[in-house]
Amino acid sequence: MDKEDLNFADFIASAVHDMKNSLNVQIGFMGELQAECSGKIGEPMSKRLGQVIYEANRMNSNLIQILSIYKLGKSIYPVDIADYSVKELIEEVVLQNQPMMVHKGITVSVDCDEDCYWYFDHDLVAGILINALNNAYNYTRDKIRIAAKAGDGVFEMRIEDNGTGYPESMLQGGVAKNKGVNFNSGSTGLGFYFSSRVAQMHKNGGKEGEIEIENGGAFGGGCFILRLP
Repeated sequence: MDKEDLNFADFIASAVHDMKNSLNVQIGFMGELQAECSGKIGEPMSKRLGQVIYEANRMNSNLIQILSIYKLGKSIYPVDIADYSVKELIEEVVLQNQPMMVHKGITVSVDCDEDCYWYFDHDLVAGILINALNNAYNYTRDKIRIAAKAGDGVFEMRIEDNGTGYPESMLQGGVAKNKGVNFNSGSTGLGFYFSSRVAQMHKNGGKEGEIEIENGGAFGGGCFILRLP
């Protein structure tokens, strides 16, 4: 990559950073507006406002993922792999996304022991969970389950929903096939690419993390799986 390409990448990263900051201001304003309008507007309008806030948060998450990928590519991301409580991480992300789930009537259940701890980068793995929740939000009917466990040298976290599941075209070839742009569905593959990169950064004993998708789980719908060594 030549100097001009590097400068262009830096320019794009700077622009994305500015967009993220501006979007955060708008999300804060919409949150205040939602609180002020609580009980004063009808249910249909309240759901519309909740959907707008959800989409804004999803866009903000995408921008953060783009910036993280840029920093990882330039080896300037401050990766901090340490021993964290998995239950606390999950509860933190669920609480952050709870307002959108409530507006859509989605119940989120957590199956994780209090003493479940593992070594990972807190912010990056939270980003994977947020992305998986965003996907489940779009496709579930009304239930999402987050299950996590550690044992035999492997940590596994599953995000399951009770939707119709992943189409066969996505399951064939696994996540590697779904990290590209699909003009028919409008998918950029950003979420899978980000999650895959983060998982692979977690290495131990000659093994590295991975992500997988399948259908089934507790609800028979789509399942997103993260495994870390």
